[in-house]
Amino acid sequence: MKKYKHYYLTSESVTEGHPDKVCDFISDSILDACLEQDKESRVAVETFISKDKVVVAGQITSNAKINIENILRERLKEVGYTDSSINMDYKTCKVDINITKQSNDIAIGVNDGGAGDQGIMFGYATDESEDYMPYPISVAHKLSKRLAEVRKNGEMPYLKSDGKVQVTVEYVNDAPIRIDTILIYEERRNR
Repeated sequence: MKKYKHYYLTSESVTEGHPDKVCDFISDSILDACLEQDKESRVAVETFISKDKVVVAGQITSNAKINIENILRERLKEVGYTDSSINMDYKTCKVDINITKQSNDIAIGVNDGGAGDQGIMFGYATDESEDYMPYPISVAHKLSKRLAEVRKNGEMPYLKSDGKVQVTVEYVNDAPIRIDTILIYEERRNR
């Protein structure tokens, strides 16, 4: 008798206006702006968002001349942070920027081929989906993207830009066999 390996895997994706995603979007945009002007830029920037305030802090060593406040306000506008009564207004929110140069100790480690003090990554490619992502996260990302589309195109104008999608998939012998649960949480505007 063949023994089956049976389990459930849940993955979560957040929509474009979720504070975690917005913070990453701002930090990544700062990095991109630095690298556009100086390919040798060293950027370790974190962003924090709370009701009507954005804090950007970290270390940048670069010859690039960028305007961090303009970058972050454009990203907030892009993801729908346009009304302080429902989330935040990119035009009027408070901004606090605290950027220093990279410390010499970290620079030495990076100069010798290291990755500094940032990040531990985990991931893998799989043939479970067309995008080579595990099936649960692939489905969750597609649903999150669709939520943004229907908010922006007016099909569901009452949605805010902040939301989450969780997808649970049943696996047998390491193969996805069915979606067990989909949970969608999306902030709504008052009607």
